[in-house]
Amino acid sequence: MPDFPAARIHEADVAVIGAGAAGLYAALCAAREHANVVLISATPLAQTASYWAQGGLAAALAADDSFALHLKDTELAGRALVRRSAAEILVREAPECVRDLQALGVRFDVDRVGHLVLGLEGGHSVRRIVHAGGSTTGRRVVRQLSALAAEETRITVFEGARAQALWRSEGRCRGLICDDGRVITARAVVVATGGAAALWSRTTNPPGSQGIGLMLAHAAGAALADLELLQFHPTAVIGVPGREGFLVTEAVRGEGATLHDASGERFVDELAPRDEVSRAIQALLEESGAQSVGLDMRAIDPASFPNVVAALREAGVDPVRELIPVAPAAHYMMGGIVTDLDARATIPGLYAVGEASCTGLHGANRLASNSLSECFVFARRAIADALSHTAVEPVAPTQAELEALGELPAPPLADASTRESLWREAGIVRSGDGLSRLLDAPHPLTALIAQCALARTESRGAHVRAEYPERDPSFDRRHAVLSAEAPLCWQTWS
Repeated sequence: MPDFPAARIHEADVAVIGAGAAGLYAALCAAREHANVVLISATPLAQTASYWAQGGLAAALAADDSFALHLKDTELAGRALVRRSAAEILVREAPECVRDLQALGVRFDVDRVGHLVLGLEGGHSVRRIVHAGGSTTGRRVVRQLSALAAEETRITVFEGARAQALWRSEGRCRGLICDDGRVITARAVVVATGGAAALWSRTTNPPGSQGIGLMLAHAAGAALADLELLQFHPTAVIGVPGREGFLVTEAVRGEGATLHDASGERFVDELAPRDEVSRAIQALLEESGAQSVGLDMRAIDPASFPNVVAALREAGVDPVRELIPVAPAAHYMMGGIVTDLDARATIPGLYAVGEASCTGLHGANRLASNSLSECFVFARRAIADALSHTAVEPVAPTQAELEALGELPAPPLADASTRESLWREAGIVRSGDGLSRLLDAPHPLTALIAQCALARTESRGAHVRAEYPERDPSFDRRHAVLSAEAPLCWQTWS
């Protein structure tokens, strides 16, 4: 490998990998503290997975709501696997993050007198979902934060760049190398690359959501956890060319949309947590042989969900006049890079936020719209912690270290065969035989997912084992942890 020119080495206080909601907010929080930031974005700004998020931010803001009630709903949805300390932080700090986003110029939906309009989604006892533009929350938030990041002189944005490897020296993460040869040295590296639901062939996620950050962190020696816990969204469009996997937001059911079988009968409580609704739909499809169930939003004001209505009409489905064909699809990974309550990974200097992380907040089944709140709450905590370590200074890598990093392969994308195998063998209902077949998968994250799923010999939340249909209390509060140096172990997080 030739020498790296000095112009290709960039020094920063904080390097952020990923420019979705969590990464953008982390970068802006750091810049507000007068830190110099390098932001790595594989796509142009405002084209990340967060841009397409239809859900909102869950926050206890209503007069009839409370931190205790939000915590209770989160723990109930998480099926005795939620890390209470992480959930307590989320419910207490989410309202302030909403206010901070408003101060940054994000315009959330308000009523005629200027009060926030709060929506209702599955698993929530009261209305507590803050939206922007109805079901265009992700678009509004990411567009505003992207504009601020682009204007901020302390943030250097590298668009179209992908992290190839993390640089670890003397037991600490000190930066990263990109696939275009750029090297970033930093006091702290924040992984905000999103989840891995696009590893499954039927998914609501864009193609790049394949656990890139998880693989980067694991290759550097960081621990991962709970990879078996992949949430399936109940209402993804199916059988409509051009809109396969398009997510119809849960908020439409919060406003009264209903689910129907082939005879027109309702068959499930539409506002039950997602794992229950997905399993009910899947069981009905297997029993009937049908491809989809019908989502009826004909009684919903189309102006409340303009992007859903427009996208479906473009594809030839008019939700104002007909039922929408939907079925479950891979949507959100509760597992990820193990972090503490300040978003610190198991390697000093490395942080993970958003869907790339695993604080234990979501347990075995994420409560709707807690994830976007999590992005902001823990991104802010990550930056506060990272910048508190003032004695840590960026260190330039040696030429030998650069050559070693440059020889590491970039995290691979799964091919169609791997994605089909994950959907078939690690879908809504899994079996030991099917999961065992994934252990030899060439894609590294696929094998780790199978390893975790095989170890959890029970059914809990989003993880259902055909031969272990009941929840096993002995697994309560226990998380499957994979480190680079040791076999899978079980940990209880306080």
